[in-house]
Amino acid sequence: MQEYQIVPGAGAPRRVVEVVQDRHGNQIEIFDPPFYRKEFEDAYRFIIDNYRVAPREIGLFLPCAVRKPYSQSPSHKLFRRIIDGVLAPEDYHITIFGTCGTVPAELECMYPYRNYHYMLGKTTDERIRRDFHRIEVYRLKGYLEKTRDTYRHRLAYCIGPFRKAMVEAAEATGIAVDLLPSDPMIERLYDIDCPFPEGSLSMQGYIDEFREGLERLAGEIRVRETTALEGCPERRGVVRA
Repeated sequence: MQEYQIVPGAGAPRRVVEVVQDRHGNQIEIFDPPFYRKEFEDAYRFIIDNYRVAPREIGLFLPCAVRKPYSQSPSHKLFRRIIDGVLAPEDYHITIFGTCGTVPAELECMYPYRNYHYMLGKTTDERIRRDFHRIEVYRLKGYLEKTRDTYRHRLAYCIGPFRKAMVEAAEATGIAVDLLPSDPMIERLYDIDCPFPEGSLSMQGYIDEFREGLERLAGEIRVRETTALEGCPERRGVVRA
Protein backbone atom coordinates (compact mmCIF):
# COMPACT_ATOMS: atom_id res chain seq x y z
CA MET A 1 0.00 0.00 0.00
CA GLN A 2 1.28 3.47 -0.90
CA GLU A 3 2.51 5.50 2.05
CA TYR A 4 1.25 9.06 1.86
CA GLN A 5 3.57 11.78 3.14
CA ILE A 6 1.43 14.89 2.87
CA VAL A 7 1.67 16.46 6.30
CA PRO A 8 5.07 17.48 7.69
CA GLY A 9 6.11 15.90 10.97
CA ALA A 10 5.41 18.90 13.16
CA GLY A 11 4.34 18.99 16.79
CA ALA A 12 5.91 18.34 20.15
CA PRO A 13 7.95 15.17 20.78
CA ARG A 14 5.76 12.19 21.62
CA ARG A 15 5.96 10.99 25.21
CA VAL A 16 5.58 7.29 25.98
CA VAL A 17 3.14 7.00 28.87
CA GLU A 18 2.72 3.22 28.98
CA VAL A 19 3.89 -0.02 27.37
CA VAL A 20 1.28 -2.74 26.80
CA GLN A 21 1.25 -6.14 25.12
CA ASP A 22 -1.13 -7.21 22.39
CA ARG A 23 -2.60 -10.71 22.35
CA HIS A 24 0.45 -11.98 20.44
CA GLY A 25 2.85 -10.75 23.12
CA ASN A 26 4.16 -7.83 21.07
CA GLN A 27 5.00 -4.70 23.05
CA ILE A 28 3.19 -1.52 22.03
CA GLU A 29 4.24 1.91 23.24
CA ILE A 30 1.29 4.11 24.16
CA PHE A 31 1.87 7.80 23.54
CA ASP A 32 0.25 11.02 24.68
CA PRO A 33 -3.26 11.69 23.28
CA PRO A 34 -2.92 12.27 19.52
CA PHE A 35 -5.95 14.56 19.30
CA TYR A 36 -3.96 17.35 21.00
CA ARG A 37 -1.13 17.23 18.49
CA LYS A 38 -0.60 19.75 15.70
CA GLU A 39 0.12 17.17 13.00
CA PHE A 40 -3.29 15.58 13.54
CA GLU A 41 -5.04 18.92 13.14
CA ASP A 42 -2.93 19.61 10.04
CA ALA A 43 -3.88 16.25 8.55
CA TYR A 44 -7.55 16.83 9.41
CA ARG A 45 -7.49 20.24 7.69
CA PHE A 46 -5.88 18.69 4.60
CA ILE A 47 -8.71 16.15 4.39
CA ILE A 48 -11.43 18.76 4.94
CA ASP A 49 -9.99 21.47 2.71
CA ASN A 50 -8.16 19.63 -0.07
CA TYR A 51 -9.11 15.96 -0.31
CA ARG A 52 -12.00 14.80 -2.50
CA VAL A 53 -14.03 11.88 -1.18
CA ALA A 54 -15.58 9.95 -4.06
CA PRO A 55 -19.41 9.70 -3.91
CA ARG A 56 -20.89 6.39 -2.73
CA GLU A 57 -24.32 5.11 -1.79
CA ILE A 58 -23.20 4.30 1.76
CA GLY A 59 -20.73 5.95 4.09
CA LEU A 60 -19.51 3.55 6.78
CA PHE A 61 -17.86 4.94 9.91
CA LEU A 62 -15.62 2.55 11.84
CA PRO A 63 -13.63 3.24 15.03
CA CYS A 64 -9.85 3.51 14.91
CA ALA A 65 -7.67 0.66 16.19
CA VAL A 66 -4.40 0.35 18.11
CA ARG A 67 -2.71 -1.69 15.38
CA LYS A 68 -1.71 0.24 12.25
CA PRO A 69 -2.58 0.42 9.50
CA TYR A 70 -6.17 0.08 10.68
CA SER A 71 -7.12 -2.40 7.97
CA GLN A 72 -4.58 -4.87 9.36
CA SER A 73 -5.98 -4.88 12.90
CA PRO A 74 -7.92 -8.01 13.91
CA SER A 75 -11.10 -6.00 14.49
CA HIS A 76 -11.01 -4.26 11.13
CA LYS A 77 -10.26 -7.49 9.30
CA LEU A 78 -13.42 -8.90 10.89
CA PHE A 79 -15.48 -5.79 10.08
CA ARG A 80 -14.33 -5.81 6.46
CA ARG A 81 -15.17 -9.50 6.05
CA ILE A 82 -18.70 -8.73 7.21
CA ILE A 83 -18.97 -5.69 4.93
CA ASP A 84 -17.58 -7.46 1.86
CA GLY A 85 -19.96 -10.37 2.44
CA VAL A 86 -22.95 -8.03 2.09
CA LEU A 87 -22.04 -4.97 0.00
CA ALA A 88 -20.37 -4.52 -3.36
CA PRO A 89 -17.13 -2.47 -3.19
CA GLU A 90 -18.59 0.25 -5.41
CA ASP A 91 -21.51 0.80 -3.02
CA TYR A 92 -19.66 1.99 0.09
CA HIS A 93 -16.83 4.09 1.44
CA ILE A 94 -15.18 3.63 4.85
CA THR A 95 -14.11 6.46 7.14
CA ILE A 96 -12.11 5.76 10.31
CA PHE A 97 -12.88 7.99 13.28
CA GLY A 98 -11.96 8.36 16.93
CA THR A 99 -8.78 9.51 18.61
CA CYS A 100 -7.26 9.93 15.14
CA GLY A 101 -9.98 12.37 14.07
CA THR A 102 -11.70 11.45 10.79
CA VAL A 103 -9.73 9.59 8.12
CA PRO A 104 -10.93 8.23 4.77
CA ALA A 105 -9.78 4.61 4.92
CA GLU A 106 -7.73 4.90 1.75
CA LEU A 107 -5.51 7.43 3.58
CA GLU A 108 -4.72 5.13 6.50
CA CYS A 109 -1.01 5.12 5.64
CA MET A 110 -0.75 8.90 5.46
CA TYR A 111 1.36 10.52 8.16
CA PRO A 112 0.53 10.68 11.06
CA TYR A 113 -2.24 8.07 10.98
CA ARG A 114 -0.03 4.99 11.10
CA ASN A 115 2.53 6.61 13.40
CA TYR A 116 0.80 6.70 16.76
CA HIS A 117 -0.53 4.41 19.48
CA TYR A 118 -3.15 5.51 21.96
CA MET A 119 -5.95 3.85 23.95
CA LEU A 120 -8.64 6.23 25.16
CA GLY A 121 -10.37 3.41 27.03
CA LYS A 122 -7.45 3.18 29.46
CA THR A 123 -7.63 6.89 30.30
CA THR A 124 -9.14 7.78 33.67
CA ASP A 125 -8.37 11.51 33.45
CA GLU A 126 -11.76 13.17 32.99
CA ARG A 127 -10.21 16.32 31.54
CA ILE A 128 -8.63 14.30 28.72
CA ARG A 129 -11.92 12.51 28.07
CA ARG A 130 -13.81 15.81 27.94
CA ASP A 131 -11.20 17.27 25.60
CA PHE A 132 -11.45 14.23 23.34
CA HIS A 133 -15.22 14.63 23.12
CA ARG A 134 -14.99 18.34 22.29
CA ILE A 135 -12.28 17.88 19.65
CA GLU A 136 -13.89 14.79 18.09
CA VAL A 137 -17.31 16.44 17.81
CA TYR A 138 -15.67 19.39 16.04
CA ARG A 139 -13.85 17.09 13.60
CA LEU A 140 -16.88 14.89 12.95
CA LYS A 141 -19.06 17.92 12.31
CA GLY A 142 -16.56 19.19 9.76
CA TYR A 143 -16.36 15.82 8.01
CA LEU A 144 -20.13 15.29 7.98
CA GLU A 145 -20.60 18.74 6.47
CA LYS A 146 -17.89 18.10 3.88
CA THR A 147 -19.56 14.83 2.81
CA ARG A 148 -23.17 16.02 3.14
CA ASP A 149 -23.84 15.22 -0.53
CA THR A 150 -21.28 12.41 -0.84
CA TYR A 151 -23.33 9.57 0.67
CA ARG A 152 -27.01 8.66 0.47
CA HIS A 153 -26.85 6.63 3.72
CA ARG A 154 -24.48 6.73 6.68
CA LEU A 155 -23.91 3.99 9.24
CA ALA A 156 -21.58 4.25 12.24
CA TYR A 157 -20.55 1.10 14.08
CA CYS A 158 -19.38 2.32 17.47
CA ILE A 159 -19.82 2.27 21.23
CA GLY A 160 -18.59 4.35 24.18
CA PRO A 161 -17.14 7.85 23.75
CA PHE A 162 -16.85 7.49 19.96
CA ARG A 163 -20.61 6.88 19.78
CA LYS A 164 -21.38 9.87 22.02
CA ALA A 165 -19.30 12.14 19.80
CA MET A 166 -21.01 10.85 16.64
CA VAL A 167 -24.47 11.39 18.14
CA GLU A 168 -23.69 15.00 19.04
CA ALA A 169 -22.08 15.74 15.67
CA ALA A 170 -25.03 14.27 13.74
CA GLU A 171 -27.51 16.26 15.79
CA ALA A 172 -25.53 19.48 15.41
CA THR A 173 -25.29 19.15 11.61
CA GLY A 174 -28.75 17.70 11.03
CA ILE A 175 -27.11 14.93 8.98
CA ALA A 176 -28.63 11.52 9.60
CA VAL A 177 -26.36 8.70 10.76
CA ASP A 178 -27.63 5.23 11.63
CA LEU A 179 -25.95 3.85 14.77
CA LEU A 180 -25.11 0.23 15.46
CA PRO A 181 -25.10 -1.73 17.66
CA SER A 182 -28.51 -0.74 18.95
CA ASP A 183 -28.99 0.66 22.45
CA PRO A 184 -30.97 -2.45 23.55
CA MET A 185 -28.10 -4.70 22.40
CA ILE A 186 -25.55 -2.58 24.25
CA GLU A 187 -27.68 -2.76 27.40
CA ARG A 188 -28.04 -6.52 27.00
CA LEU A 189 -24.28 -7.10 26.73
CA TYR A 190 -23.27 -4.49 29.31
CA ASP A 191 -21.18 -5.96 32.14
CA ILE A 192 -20.40 -3.58 34.97
CA ASP A 193 -17.71 -5.92 36.32
CA CYS A 194 -15.58 -5.74 33.16
CA PRO A 195 -12.86 -3.11 32.63
CA PHE A 196 -14.74 -2.09 29.46
CA PRO A 197 -18.41 -2.65 30.43
CA GLU A 198 -19.78 -2.21 26.89
CA GLY A 199 -17.41 -4.92 25.71
CA SER A 200 -15.89 -5.15 22.24
CA LEU A 201 -17.39 -4.48 18.81
CA SER A 202 -16.16 -7.96 17.87
CA MET A 203 -18.68 -9.59 20.24
CA GLN A 204 -21.15 -11.83 18.42
CA GLY A 205 -24.31 -9.91 19.35
CA TYR A 206 -22.84 -6.67 18.03
CA ILE A 207 -21.51 -8.33 14.88
CA ASP A 208 -24.91 -9.91 14.14
CA GLU A 209 -26.60 -6.51 14.33
CA PHE A 210 -23.90 -4.96 12.15
CA ARG A 211 -24.46 -7.58 9.46
CA GLU A 212 -28.24 -7.14 9.66
CA GLY A 213 -27.88 -3.36 9.34
CA LEU A 214 -25.70 -3.74 6.25
CA GLU A 215 -28.21 -6.18 4.76
CA ARG A 216 -30.99 -3.61 5.25
CA LEU A 217 -28.96 -1.00 3.40
CA ALA A 218 -28.13 -3.46 0.63
CA GLY A 219 -31.84 -4.20 0.29
CA GLU A 220 -32.63 -0.49 -0.05
CA ILE A 221 -30.06 -0.17 -2.82
CA ARG A 222 -31.55 -3.14 -4.69
CA VAL A 223 -35.07 -1.73 -4.39
CA ARG A 224 -33.96 1.64 -5.75
CA GLU A 225 -32.08 0.01 -8.63
CA THR A 226 -35.11 -2.13 -9.50
CA THR A 227 -37.40 0.89 -9.37
CA ALA A 228 -35.09 2.84 -11.67
CA LEU A 229 -34.97 -0.05 -14.16
CA GLU A 230 -38.76 -0.12 -14.23
CA GLY A 231 -38.79 3.53 -15.21
CA CYS A 232 -40.43 4.79 -12.02
CA PRO A 233 -39.38 7.99 -10.26
CA GLU A 234 -36.64 7.36 -7.76
CA ARG A 235 -38.00 6.94 -4.26
CA ARG A 236 -36.14 8.08 -1.20
CA GLY A 237 -37.03 6.84 2.25
CA VAL A 238 -36.52 8.74 5.44
CA VAL A 239 -32.93 8.35 6.62
CA ARG A 240 -32.79 7.69 10.34
CA ALA A 241 -30.78 9.87 12.66
